[in-house]
Amino acid sequence: MYSGGGDRYGDSSSRRDYGSSSSYGGGGGGGGYSSRGGGGGYGGGGGGGGYGGGGGYGGGGGGGYGGGGRGGGGGFGGSGDLGSNLDTHIQWDISKLPVFEKNFYYEHPDVTRRSEDEYEKWKRDNQIIVSGKGVPKCVLSFEEASFPGWLCFVLEYVLEEVVRLGFDRPTPIQCQGWPMALSGRDMVGISATGSGKTLAFLLPAIVHINAQVCSVKQALYEACSRPYLQPGDGPIVLMIAPTRELAVQIQQETNKFGASSKIKNTCVYGGVPKGGQIADLRRGVEVCICTPGRMIDMLSMGKTNLRRVTYLVLDEADRMLDMGFEPQLRKIVSQIRPDRQTLMWSATWPKEIVSLAHDFLTDFIQVTVGSLDLTANKKIKQIVEVMDDHQKYTALQDHLKDIYEGGRIIIFCETKRGADELSRNLRNSRYGCKAIHGNKSQEERDYVLREFKDGKTQILVATDVASRGLDIKDIHYVVNFDMPKNIEDYIHRIGRTARAGNKGTSISFFTPGNNGRLAGPLVKIMEEAEQEVPRDLRALVGRGGGGGGRGGRGGGGYNRW
Repeated sequence: MYSGGGDRYGDSSSRRDYGSSSSYGGGGGGGGYSSRGGGGGYGGGGGGGGYGGGGGYGGGGGGGYGGGGRGGGGGFGGSGDLGSNLDTHIQWDISKLPVFEKNFYYEHPDVTRRSEDEYEKWKRDNQIIVSGKGVPKCVLSFEEASFPGWLCFVLEYVLEEVVRLGFDRPTPIQCQGWPMALSGRDMVGISATGSGKTLAFLLPAIVHINAQVCSVKQALYEACSRPYLQPGDGPIVLMIAPTRELAVQIQQETNKFGASSKIKNTCVYGGVPKGGQIADLRRGVEVCICTPGRMIDMLSMGKTNLRRVTYLVLDEADRMLDMGFEPQLRKIVSQIRPDRQTLMWSATWPKEIVSLAHDFLTDFIQVTVGSLDLTANKKIKQIVEVMDDHQKYTALQDHLKDIYEGGRIIIFCETKRGADELSRNLRNSRYGCKAIHGNKSQEERDYVLREFKDGKTQILVATDVASRGLDIKDIHYVVNFDMPKNIEDYIHRIGRTARAGNKGTSISFFTPGNNGRLAGPLVKIMEEAEQEVPRDLRALVGRGGGGGGRGGRGGGGYNRW
Protein backbone atom coordinates (compact mmCIF):
# COMPACT_ATOMS: atom_id res chain seq x y z
CA MET A 1 0.00 0.00 0.00
CA TYR A 2 1.27 3.47 -0.79
CA SER A 3 1.26 5.85 2.12
CA GLY A 4 2.68 8.90 0.46
CA GLY A 5 6.35 8.19 0.87
CA GLY A 6 9.01 6.30 -1.00
CA ASP A 7 8.04 6.11 -4.61
CA ARG A 8 5.33 8.77 -4.52
CA TYR A 9 6.04 9.98 -7.96
CA GLY A 10 2.65 11.43 -8.71
CA ASP A 11 3.23 14.73 -6.99
CA SER A 12 6.49 16.27 -5.98
CA SER A 13 7.67 19.80 -5.86
CA SER A 14 9.41 21.40 -8.75
CA ARG A 15 12.95 20.16 -9.01
CA ARG A 16 14.50 21.13 -12.30
CA ASP A 17 13.66 23.27 -15.29
CA TYR A 18 12.35 20.98 -18.03
CA GLY A 19 9.62 23.05 -19.51
CA SER A 20 5.89 22.92 -19.20
CA SER A 21 3.32 20.21 -19.54
CA SER A 22 0.81 22.36 -21.27
CA SER A 23 -1.17 21.74 -24.39
CA TYR A 24 -2.60 25.13 -24.99
CA GLY A 25 -3.35 25.10 -28.66
CA GLY A 26 -6.61 26.10 -30.05
CA GLY A 27 -8.86 29.06 -29.86
CA GLY A 28 -12.15 29.47 -31.36
CA GLY A 29 -15.58 28.38 -30.48
CA GLY A 30 -18.09 29.14 -27.89
CA GLY A 31 -20.34 31.84 -26.71
CA GLY A 32 -21.96 32.26 -23.36
CA TYR A 33 -21.68 29.83 -20.50
CA SER A 34 -25.23 28.62 -20.95
CA SER A 35 -28.13 29.26 -23.25
CA ARG A 36 -30.23 29.83 -20.15
CA GLY A 37 -30.06 32.20 -17.24
CA GLY A 38 -30.07 35.47 -19.14
CA GLY A 39 -27.40 37.95 -19.79
CA GLY A 40 -25.58 36.31 -22.69
CA GLY A 41 -21.90 36.05 -21.84
CA TYR A 42 -20.40 34.05 -19.02
CA GLY A 43 -21.28 35.88 -15.87
CA GLY A 44 -21.44 39.18 -17.66
CA GLY A 45 -23.86 41.44 -19.40
CA GLY A 46 -26.07 42.33 -16.45
CA GLY A 47 -29.08 40.30 -15.55
CA GLY A 48 -27.48 38.25 -12.77
CA GLY A 49 -25.97 34.83 -13.08
CA GLY A 50 -22.34 35.86 -12.93
CA TYR A 51 -20.01 34.60 -10.27
CA GLY A 52 -20.23 37.22 -7.60
CA GLY A 53 -23.14 38.98 -9.26
CA GLY A 54 -23.34 42.18 -11.22
CA GLY A 55 -21.40 41.14 -14.27
CA GLY A 56 -17.98 39.74 -14.73
CA TYR A 57 -16.35 36.65 -13.31
CA GLY A 58 -16.03 36.98 -9.59
CA GLY A 59 -16.96 40.63 -9.84
CA GLY A 60 -17.85 42.65 -6.82
CA GLY A 61 -21.08 43.08 -4.99
CA GLY A 62 -24.27 41.21 -4.72
CA GLY A 63 -24.55 37.61 -3.92
CA GLY A 64 -21.07 36.29 -4.19
CA TYR A 65 -20.23 32.81 -5.38
CA GLY A 66 -21.47 30.17 -3.01
CA GLY A 67 -20.32 31.92 0.09
CA GLY A 68 -16.85 32.70 -1.05
CA GLY A 69 -13.81 30.55 -1.48
CA ARG A 70 -10.53 32.26 -0.95
CA GLY A 71 -8.35 31.46 -3.86
CA GLY A 72 -5.95 34.29 -3.33
CA GLY A 73 -3.10 34.58 -1.20
CA GLY A 74 0.20 33.07 -2.11
CA GLY A 75 2.06 30.39 -0.38
CA PHE A 76 0.81 27.48 1.59
CA GLY A 77 -0.44 29.11 4.76
CA GLY A 78 1.39 29.72 7.94
CA SER A 79 1.22 26.15 9.19
CA GLY A 80 3.03 24.67 6.22
CA ASP A 81 0.08 22.35 5.61
CA LEU A 82 -0.54 22.15 1.86
CA GLY A 83 -3.87 23.81 1.15
CA SER A 84 -4.37 25.04 4.71
CA ASN A 85 -5.45 28.47 3.45
CA LEU A 86 -8.34 27.04 1.41
CA ASP A 87 -11.86 27.45 2.70
CA THR A 88 -13.07 23.85 2.79
CA HIS A 89 -16.46 24.71 4.33
CA ILE A 90 -17.99 26.84 1.59
CA GLN A 91 -21.72 27.38 2.09
CA TRP A 92 -22.95 26.83 -1.44
CA ASP A 93 -26.11 28.61 -2.55
CA ILE A 94 -27.21 26.72 -5.66
CA SER A 95 -29.79 29.38 -6.52
CA LYS A 96 -26.99 31.89 -7.14
CA LEU A 97 -24.88 29.61 -9.34
CA PRO A 98 -25.11 29.76 -13.13
CA VAL A 99 -27.37 27.12 -14.63
CA PHE A 100 -25.55 24.48 -16.66
CA GLU A 101 -26.53 21.56 -18.86
CA LYS A 102 -25.42 18.01 -18.17
CA ASN A 103 -27.99 15.64 -19.69
CA PHE A 104 -27.25 15.24 -23.40
CA TYR A 105 -28.29 11.66 -23.92
CA TYR A 106 -30.89 10.76 -26.51
CA GLU A 107 -31.54 7.05 -26.83
CA HIS A 108 -30.87 5.91 -30.38
CA PRO A 109 -33.83 4.18 -32.08
CA ASP A 110 -31.79 0.98 -32.43
CA VAL A 111 -31.19 0.97 -28.68
CA THR A 112 -34.88 1.55 -28.01
CA ARG A 113 -35.83 -1.35 -30.27
CA ARG A 114 -33.39 -3.74 -28.60
CA SER A 115 -35.25 -6.06 -26.23
CA GLU A 116 -34.47 -6.44 -22.55
CA ASP A 117 -33.44 -10.05 -23.20
CA GLU A 118 -30.90 -8.90 -25.80
CA TYR A 119 -29.56 -6.32 -23.37
CA GLU A 120 -29.20 -8.89 -20.58
CA LYS A 121 -27.46 -11.34 -22.91
CA TRP A 122 -24.96 -8.68 -23.97
CA LYS A 123 -24.20 -7.91 -20.33
CA ARG A 124 -23.64 -11.58 -19.53
CA ASP A 125 -21.43 -12.10 -22.57
CA ASN A 126 -19.28 -9.09 -21.67
CA GLN A 127 -19.27 -9.59 -17.88
CA ILE A 128 -21.05 -6.28 -17.31
CA ILE A 129 -22.84 -5.61 -14.03
CA VAL A 130 -24.85 -2.41 -13.55
CA SER A 131 -26.53 -1.07 -10.43
CA GLY A 132 -28.51 1.98 -9.40
CA LYS A 133 -31.79 3.55 -10.44
CA GLY A 134 -32.55 4.29 -14.07
CA VAL A 135 -29.35 2.97 -15.64
CA PRO A 136 -29.59 3.57 -19.42
CA LYS A 137 -29.19 0.65 -21.79
CA CYS A 138 -25.85 0.00 -23.42
CA VAL A 139 -24.99 1.10 -26.93
CA LEU A 140 -23.26 -1.23 -29.37
CA SER A 141 -21.72 1.24 -31.82
CA PHE A 142 -20.39 4.79 -31.96
CA GLU A 143 -23.48 5.88 -33.87
CA GLU A 144 -25.79 4.58 -31.14
CA ALA A 145 -23.98 6.63 -28.50
CA SER A 146 -25.81 9.76 -29.71
CA PHE A 147 -22.71 11.91 -29.80
CA PRO A 148 -23.19 15.32 -31.45
CA GLY A 149 -22.34 13.94 -34.90
CA TRP A 150 -25.66 12.11 -34.72
CA LEU A 151 -27.53 15.09 -33.25
CA CYS A 152 -26.32 17.99 -35.31
CA PHE A 153 -24.25 18.18 -38.46
CA VAL A 154 -22.43 21.25 -37.15
CA LEU A 155 -20.96 19.34 -34.19
CA GLU A 156 -19.60 16.22 -35.86
CA TYR A 157 -16.21 16.61 -34.19
CA VAL A 158 -16.30 13.62 -31.84
CA LEU A 159 -17.36 10.95 -34.31
CA GLU A 160 -14.94 12.28 -36.92
CA GLU A 161 -12.02 11.86 -34.52
CA VAL A 162 -13.10 8.38 -33.46
CA VAL A 163 -13.40 7.12 -37.03
CA ARG A 164 -10.23 8.88 -38.20
CA LEU A 165 -8.17 7.13 -35.51
CA GLY A 166 -9.34 3.72 -36.65
CA PHE A 167 -11.61 2.58 -33.82
CA ASP A 168 -14.18 0.22 -35.32
CA ARG A 169 -16.31 -0.46 -32.24
CA PRO A 170 -16.51 0.64 -28.61
CA THR A 171 -15.13 -1.48 -25.77
CA PRO A 172 -17.63 -2.90 -23.23
CA ILE A 173 -16.91 -0.16 -20.68
CA GLN A 174 -17.53 2.47 -23.37
CA CYS A 175 -20.74 0.77 -24.53
CA GLN A 176 -22.23 1.05 -21.06
CA GLY A 177 -20.29 4.05 -19.76
CA TRP A 178 -21.14 6.53 -22.53
CA PRO A 179 -24.92 6.49 -22.02
CA MET A 180 -24.39 6.78 -18.26
CA ALA A 181 -22.01 9.73 -18.54
CA LEU A 182 -23.97 11.51 -21.29
CA SER A 183 -27.15 11.30 -19.21
CA GLY A 184 -25.59 13.66 -16.67
CA ARG A 185 -25.66 11.15 -13.82
CA ASP A 186 -22.95 10.73 -11.23
CA MET A 187 -21.37 7.37 -11.95
CA VAL A 188 -18.81 4.85 -10.76
CA GLY A 189 -16.90 2.72 -13.27
CA ILE A 190 -15.03 -0.35 -12.06
CA SER A 191 -12.77 -1.54 -14.83
CA ALA A 192 -9.21 -2.71 -15.32
CA THR A 193 -6.54 -0.48 -16.80
CA GLY A 194 -6.45 -0.85 -20.58
CA SER A 195 -10.19 -1.37 -20.97
CA GLY A 196 -10.82 1.92 -22.77
CA LYS A 197 -12.09 3.83 -19.75
CA THR A 198 -10.26 7.05 -20.69
CA LEU A 199 -12.50 7.52 -23.74
CA ALA A 200 -15.46 6.45 -21.62
CA PHE A 201 -15.15 9.69 -19.65
CA LEU A 202 -13.32 11.88 -22.17
CA LEU A 203 -15.81 11.93 -25.05
CA PRO A 204 -18.76 12.85 -22.79
CA ALA A 205 -16.53 15.56 -21.31
CA ILE A 206 -16.06 17.09 -24.76
CA VAL A 207 -19.81 17.11 -25.30
CA HIS A 208 -20.29 18.63 -21.84
CA ILE A 209 -17.82 21.44 -22.54
CA ASN A 210 -19.36 22.40 -25.86
CA ALA A 211 -22.83 22.45 -24.36
CA GLN A 212 -21.73 24.88 -21.63
CA VAL A 213 -19.91 27.30 -23.89
CA CYS A 214 -22.04 27.07 -26.98
CA SER A 215 -25.63 25.93 -27.34
CA VAL A 216 -26.75 24.11 -30.49
CA LYS A 217 -28.68 27.20 -31.57
CA GLN A 218 -25.55 29.32 -31.20
CA ALA A 219 -23.61 26.72 -33.15
CA LEU A 220 -26.05 27.00 -36.01
CA TYR A 221 -26.22 30.79 -36.14
CA GLU A 222 -22.88 31.94 -34.77
CA ALA A 223 -20.58 29.04 -35.77
CA CYS A 224 -19.04 29.13 -32.31
CA SER A 225 -16.85 32.08 -33.24
CA ARG A 226 -16.30 33.52 -29.76
CA PRO A 227 -13.59 32.29 -27.39
CA TYR A 228 -14.68 29.57 -25.00
CA LEU A 229 -13.07 31.10 -21.93
CA GLN A 230 -11.80 34.46 -20.80
CA PRO A 231 -8.49 34.97 -18.99
CA GLY A 232 -8.90 34.07 -15.33
CA ASP A 233 -11.75 31.65 -15.89
CA GLY A 234 -11.20 28.30 -14.26
CA PRO A 235 -11.67 25.03 -16.15
CA ILE A 236 -15.02 23.44 -16.94
CA VAL A 237 -13.69 19.88 -16.70
CA LEU A 238 -11.28 18.72 -14.00
CA MET A 239 -9.66 15.29 -14.32
CA ILE A 240 -7.61 14.09 -11.35
CA ALA A 241 -5.12 11.23 -11.70
CA PRO A 242 -2.73 9.69 -9.16
CA THR A 243 0.46 9.99 -11.20
CA ARG A 244 1.98 12.36 -13.68
CA GLU A 245 2.41 9.50 -16.17
CA LEU A 246 -1.30 8.78 -16.16
CA ALA A 247 -2.13 12.49 -16.25
CA VAL A 248 0.06 12.94 -19.34
CA GLN A 249 -1.60 9.97 -21.04
CA ILE A 250 -5.03 11.46 -20.41
CA GLN A 251 -3.76 14.72 -21.88
CA GLN A 252 -2.54 12.94 -25.00
CA GLU A 253 -6.00 11.49 -25.55
CA THR A 254 -7.54 14.90 -24.88
CA ASN A 255 -5.26 16.43 -27.51
CA LYS A 256 -6.36 13.86 -30.09
CA PHE A 257 -10.08 13.99 -29.46
CA GLY A 258 -10.45 17.62 -28.44
CA ALA A 259 -8.48 19.13 -31.31
CA SER A 260 -11.27 19.50 -33.84
CA SER A 261 -13.55 21.21 -31.32
CA LYS A 262 -10.70 23.58 -30.35
CA ILE A 263 -10.79 22.63 -26.71
CA LYS A 264 -7.77 23.85 -24.75
CA ASN A 265 -6.22 21.81 -21.97
CA THR A 266 -3.29 21.81 -19.62
CA CYS A 267 -1.67 19.12 -17.51
CA VAL A 268 -0.77 20.23 -13.99
CA TYR A 269 1.60 17.96 -12.07
CA GLY A 270 4.68 18.11 -9.88
CA GLY A 271 8.29 17.55 -10.84
CA VAL A 272 8.39 20.36 -13.40
CA PRO A 273 8.38 24.15 -13.03
CA LYS A 274 5.02 25.79 -12.39
CA GLY A 275 5.49 28.68 -14.82
CA GLY A 276 4.05 27.16 -17.97
CA GLN A 277 1.18 25.56 -16.09
CA ILE A 278 0.31 28.86 -14.38
CA ALA A 279 0.38 30.67 -17.73
CA ASP A 280 -2.05 28.16 -19.23
CA LEU A 281 -4.42 28.43 -16.28
CA ARG A 282 -4.37 32.22 -16.45
CA ARG A 283 -5.16 32.27 -20.16
CA GLY A 284 -8.01 29.84 -19.62
CA VAL A 285 -8.41 26.14 -20.41
CA GLU A 286 -11.57 24.11 -20.72
CA VAL A 287 -9.89 20.96 -19.41
CA CYS A 288 -7.42 20.71 -16.56
CA ILE A 289 -5.79 17.32 -15.97
CA CYS A 290 -3.92 17.23 -12.69
CA THR A 291 -2.35 15.28 -9.89
CA PRO A 292 -3.70 16.13 -6.41
CA GLY A 293 -0.67 17.79 -4.82
CA ARG A 294 0.10 20.22 -7.64
CA MET A 295 -3.57 21.23 -7.94
CA ILE A 296 -3.69 22.01 -4.20
CA ASP A 297 -0.52 24.04 -4.75
CA MET A 298 -2.13 26.06 -7.57
CA LEU A 299 -5.30 26.67 -5.57
CA SER A 300 -3.34 27.75 -2.49
CA MET A 301 -1.32 30.21 -4.55
CA GLY A 302 -4.48 31.63 -6.12
CA LYS A 303 -3.30 30.69 -9.63
CA THR A 304 -6.62 29.11 -10.57
CA ASN A 305 -10.05 28.38 -9.17
CA LEU A 306 -12.55 25.57 -9.60
CA ARG A 307 -15.70 27.65 -9.44
CA ARG A 308 -16.65 26.86 -12.99
CA VAL A 309 -16.01 23.09 -12.83
CA THR A 310 -19.19 21.17 -13.64
CA TYR A 311 -17.63 17.85 -14.76
CA LEU A 312 -15.25 16.12 -12.36
CA VAL A 313 -13.35 12.90 -13.08
CA LEU A 314 -11.44 10.91 -10.46
CA ASP A 315 -9.36 8.36 -12.36
CA GLU A 316 -7.81 5.39 -10.57
CA ALA A 317 -9.42 6.48 -7.32
CA ASP A 318 -8.23 3.35 -5.52
CA ARG A 319 -4.66 4.15 -6.47
CA MET A 320 -5.03 7.71 -5.16
CA LEU A 321 -6.19 6.42 -1.79
CA ASP A 322 -3.35 3.89 -1.70
CA MET A 323 -0.91 6.76 -2.24
CA GLY A 324 -2.38 8.77 0.63
CA PHE A 325 -4.11 11.46 -1.43
CA GLU A 326 -7.51 11.36 0.28
CA PRO A 327 -6.95 14.64 2.24
CA GLN A 328 -5.94 16.44 -0.96
CA LEU A 329 -8.92 15.04 -2.85
CA ARG A 330 -11.31 16.25 -0.17
CA LYS A 331 -9.80 19.74 -0.26
CA ILE A 332 -10.05 19.90 -4.04
CA VAL A 333 -13.63 18.65 -4.17
CA SER A 334 -14.63 21.17 -1.49
CA GLN A 335 -13.83 23.94 -4.00
CA ILE A 336 -16.26 22.59 -6.63
CA ARG A 337 -19.99 23.30 -6.77
CA PRO A 338 -21.99 20.41 -5.29
CA ASP A 339 -24.37 20.02 -8.24
CA ARG A 340 -21.50 19.09 -10.56
CA GLN A 341 -21.41 15.79 -12.44
CA THR A 342 -18.84 13.43 -10.91
CA LEU A 343 -17.37 10.30 -12.48
CA MET A 344 -15.23 8.01 -10.34
CA TRP A 345 -13.13 5.30 -11.96
CA SER A 346 -11.35 2.51 -10.13
CA ALA A 347 -9.88 -0.92 -10.78
CA THR A 348 -11.14 -2.23 -7.43
CA TRP A 349 -14.08 -1.54 -5.11
CA PRO A 350 -12.81 -1.73 -1.51
CA LYS A 351 -14.77 -0.23 1.38
CA GLU A 352 -12.61 2.91 1.35
CA ILE A 353 -13.62 3.65 -2.24
CA VAL A 354 -17.26 2.88 -1.47
CA SER A 355 -17.13 5.44 1.36
CA LEU A 356 -15.47 8.04 -0.88
CA ALA A 357 -18.10 7.50 -3.58
CA HIS A 358 -20.91 8.13 -1.13
CA ASP A 359 -19.20 11.33 0.03
CA PHE A 360 -18.44 12.74 -3.43
CA LEU A 361 -21.29 11.42 -5.60
CA THR A 362 -25.07 11.83 -5.48
CA ASP A 363 -27.55 9.07 -6.39
CA PHE A 364 -24.86 7.44 -8.49
CA ILE A 365 -25.15 4.58 -10.93
CA GLN A 366 -22.42 2.00 -11.33
CA VAL A 367 -20.96 -0.24 -14.02
CA THR A 368 -18.52 -3.05 -13.32
CA VAL A 369 -16.63 -4.89 -16.04
CA GLY A 370 -15.69 -8.37 -14.84
CA SER A 371 -15.83 -9.61 -11.27
CA LEU A 372 -15.31 -7.40 -8.24
CA ASP A 373 -13.00 -10.13 -6.98
CA LEU A 374 -9.38 -9.72 -8.03
CA THR A 375 -8.63 -12.01 -10.95
CA ALA A 376 -5.80 -12.31 -13.43
CA ASN A 377 -6.29 -12.25 -17.17
CA LYS A 378 -6.52 -15.84 -18.41
CA LYS A 379 -4.69 -14.84 -21.59
CA ILE A 380 -1.54 -14.24 -19.54
CA LYS A 381 0.65 -17.30 -19.13
CA GLN A 382 1.93 -17.06 -15.55
CA ILE A 383 5.34 -18.61 -14.86
CA VAL A 384 6.47 -18.64 -11.23
CA GLU A 385 9.91 -19.84 -10.16
CA VAL A 386 10.88 -20.40 -6.52
CA MET A 387 14.50 -19.49 -5.75
CA ASP A 388 16.88 -17.59 -3.51
CA ASP A 389 17.72 -13.93 -4.08
CA HIS A 390 21.21 -14.64 -5.38
CA GLN A 391 19.81 -16.90 -8.11
CA LYS A 392 17.52 -14.32 -9.70
CA TYR A 393 19.96 -12.61 -12.04
CA THR A 394 21.13 -15.91 -13.53
CA ALA A 395 17.51 -16.96 -13.97
CA LEU A 396 16.73 -13.66 -15.70
CA GLN A 397 19.62 -14.08 -18.12
CA ASP A 398 18.42 -17.59 -18.96
CA HIS A 399 14.97 -16.25 -19.80
CA LEU A 400 16.27 -13.31 -21.81
CA LYS A 401 18.11 -15.68 -24.13
CA ASP A 402 14.69 -17.04 -25.09
CA ILE A 403 12.46 -13.96 -25.00
CA TYR A 404 14.62 -10.93 -25.82
CA GLU A 405 13.84 -10.99 -29.53
CA GLY A 406 10.17 -11.74 -28.88
CA GLY A 407 8.89 -8.26 -28.07
CA ARG A 408 8.86 -5.53 -25.43
CA ILE A 409 9.70 -6.56 -21.86
CA ILE A 410 8.97 -4.81 -18.55
CA ILE A 411 11.01 -5.94 -15.54
CA PHE A 412 9.81 -4.84 -12.10
CA CYS A 413 12.15 -4.18 -9.19
CA GLU A 414 11.25 -3.27 -5.63
CA THR A 415 13.61 -0.33 -5.16
CA LYS A 416 14.91 2.53 -7.24
CA ARG A 417 18.49 1.53 -6.49
CA GLY A 418 17.73 -2.05 -7.52
CA ALA A 419 16.19 -0.88 -10.79
CA ASP A 420 19.25 1.21 -11.66
CA GLU A 421 21.65 -1.60 -10.76
CA LEU A 422 19.75 -4.21 -12.76
CA SER A 423 19.46 -1.91 -15.76
CA ARG A 424 23.19 -1.20 -15.65
CA ASN A 425 24.04 -4.91 -15.44
CA LEU A 426 21.77 -5.74 -18.37
CA ARG A 427 23.31 -2.99 -20.50
CA ASN A 428 26.74 -4.38 -19.64
CA SER A 429 25.44 -7.71 -20.95
CA ARG A 430 24.57 -6.01 -24.25
CA TYR A 431 20.81 -5.78 -23.74
CA GLY A 432 18.96 -2.64 -24.82
CA CYS A 433 17.62 -1.50 -21.47
CA LYS A 434 16.61 1.64 -19.58
CA ALA A 435 15.21 2.24 -16.08
CA ILE A 436 12.35 4.40 -14.84
CA HIS A 437 11.46 5.26 -11.25
CA GLY A 438 10.49 8.12 -8.98
CA ASN A 439 13.97 9.60 -8.60
CA LYS A 440 14.30 10.20 -12.33
CA SER A 441 13.59 13.72 -13.49
CA GLN A 442 10.47 14.26 -15.55
CA GLU A 443 12.58 14.86 -18.64
CA GLU A 444 14.43 11.58 -18.12
CA ARG A 445 11.22 9.64 -17.53
CA ASP A 446 9.56 11.07 -20.62
CA TYR A 447 12.64 10.20 -22.67
CA VAL A 448 12.79 6.61 -21.37
CA LEU A 449 9.09 6.00 -22.01
CA ARG A 450 9.37 7.47 -25.50
CA GLU A 451 12.34 5.22 -26.32
CA PHE A 452 10.45 2.18 -25.03
CA LYS A 453 7.22 2.99 -26.85
CA ASP A 454 9.09 3.65 -30.11
CA GLY A 455 10.89 0.30 -29.88
CA LYS A 456 14.34 1.84 -29.51
CA THR A 457 14.68 0.18 -26.10
CA GLN A 458 13.58 -3.43 -25.76
CA ILE A 459 13.60 -3.69 -21.95
CA LEU A 460 12.11 -1.27 -19.43
CA VAL A 461 13.20 -1.81 -15.82
CA ALA A 462 10.75 -0.14 -13.48
CA THR A 463 9.61 0.25 -9.93
CA ASP A 464 5.86 0.38 -9.38
CA VAL A 465 5.93 3.81 -11.01
CA ALA A 466 4.95 1.89 -14.17
CA SER A 467 2.69 -0.77 -12.74
CA ARG A 468 -0.57 1.11 -13.08
CA GLY A 469 -1.89 3.53 -15.64
CA LEU A 470 0.84 3.33 -18.27
CA ASP A 471 -0.78 2.42 -21.55
CA ILE A 472 2.09 0.92 -23.53
CA LYS A 473 0.93 -1.29 -26.36
CA ASP A 474 2.42 -4.63 -27.39
CA ILE A 475 4.17 -5.61 -24.17
CA HIS A 476 4.81 -9.31 -24.59
CA TYR A 477 6.55 -10.13 -21.31
CA VAL A 478 6.37 -8.90 -17.73
CA VAL A 479 9.09 -10.06 -15.33
CA ASN A 480 8.73 -9.70 -11.57
CA PHE A 481 12.43 -9.69 -10.70
CA ASP A 482 11.27 -8.64 -7.24
CA MET A 483 7.79 -9.76 -6.26
CA PRO A 484 5.38 -7.02 -5.14
CA LYS A 485 4.21 -6.79 -1.54
CA ASN A 486 0.58 -7.72 -2.23
CA ILE A 487 -1.48 -9.69 -4.71
CA GLU A 488 -3.25 -6.58 -6.02
CA ASP A 489 0.01 -5.14 -7.29
CA TYR A 490 0.93 -8.53 -8.78
CA ILE A 491 -2.25 -8.51 -10.84
CA HIS A 492 -1.76 -4.90 -11.91
CA ARG A 493 1.85 -5.56 -12.89
CA ILE A 494 1.22 -8.62 -15.02
CA GLY A 495 -1.77 -6.84 -16.53
CA ARG A 496 0.66 -4.69 -18.55
CA THR A 497 0.71 -7.57 -21.05
CA ALA A 498 -2.11 -9.32 -22.94
CA ARG A 499 -3.88 -6.06 -23.75
CA ALA A 500 -6.63 -5.67 -26.35
CA GLY A 501 -7.30 -9.38 -26.68
CA ASN A 502 -3.65 -10.35 -27.19
CA LYS A 503 -1.74 -13.01 -25.28
CA GLY A 504 1.21 -12.40 -22.99
CA THR A 505 3.57 -14.02 -20.50
CA SER A 506 4.54 -13.11 -16.95
CA ILE A 507 7.65 -14.51 -15.25
CA SER A 508 7.97 -14.11 -11.48
CA PHE A 509 10.91 -14.92 -9.22
CA PHE A 510 9.47 -15.96 -5.85
CA THR A 511 11.85 -15.91 -2.87
CA PRO A 512 10.27 -17.64 0.15
CA GLY A 513 12.16 -15.59 2.70
CA ASN A 514 10.79 -12.32 1.31
CA ASN A 515 7.51 -13.35 -0.32
CA GLY A 516 6.26 -16.24 1.82
CA ARG A 517 3.02 -14.53 2.85
CA LEU A 518 2.14 -14.07 -0.80
CA ALA A 519 2.18 -17.80 -1.53
CA GLY A 520 -1.46 -18.51 -0.64
CA PRO A 521 -3.02 -15.59 -2.56
CA LEU A 522 -0.73 -16.26 -5.53
CA VAL A 523 -1.73 -19.92 -5.73
CA LYS A 524 -5.40 -18.89 -5.59
CA ILE A 525 -4.98 -16.34 -8.39
CA MET A 526 -3.12 -18.84 -10.57
CA GLU A 527 -5.72 -21.54 -10.03
CA GLU A 528 -8.57 -19.17 -10.88
CA ALA A 529 -6.75 -18.23 -14.09
CA GLU A 530 -6.29 -21.94 -14.89
CA GLN A 531 -2.50 -21.73 -14.64
CA GLU A 532 -0.13 -24.53 -13.65
CA VAL A 533 0.99 -23.97 -10.05
CA PRO A 534 4.57 -25.11 -9.29
CA ARG A 535 4.90 -27.72 -6.55
CA ASP A 536 7.43 -25.66 -4.61
CA LEU A 537 5.03 -22.73 -4.46
CA ARG A 538 2.09 -24.84 -3.38
CA ALA A 539 4.24 -26.39 -0.64
CA LEU A 540 4.79 -22.93 0.86
CA VAL A 541 1.10 -22.28 1.43
CA GLY A 542 0.41 -22.24 5.15
CA ARG A 543 4.10 -22.16 6.03
CA GLY A 544 4.49 -18.41 5.66
CA GLY A 545 7.72 -18.75 3.72
CA GLY A 546 10.80 -20.57 4.85
CA GLY A 547 13.98 -21.67 3.20
CA GLY A 548 15.37 -20.89 -0.16
CA GLY A 549 15.14 -22.31 -3.61
CA ARG A 550 15.09 -26.05 -3.97
CA GLY A 551 16.98 -26.60 -7.15
CA GLY A 552 17.53 -30.06 -8.44
CA ARG A 553 21.32 -29.81 -8.65
CA GLY A 554 22.69 -29.94 -5.14
CA GLY A 555 20.38 -27.15 -3.97
CA GLY A 556 22.17 -24.51 -5.92
CA GLY A 557 19.79 -24.26 -8.83
CA TYR A 558 16.27 -22.93 -9.16
CA ASN A 559 13.09 -24.52 -10.43
CA ARG A 560 11.48 -23.45 -13.68
CA TRP A 561 7.87 -24.16 -14.68
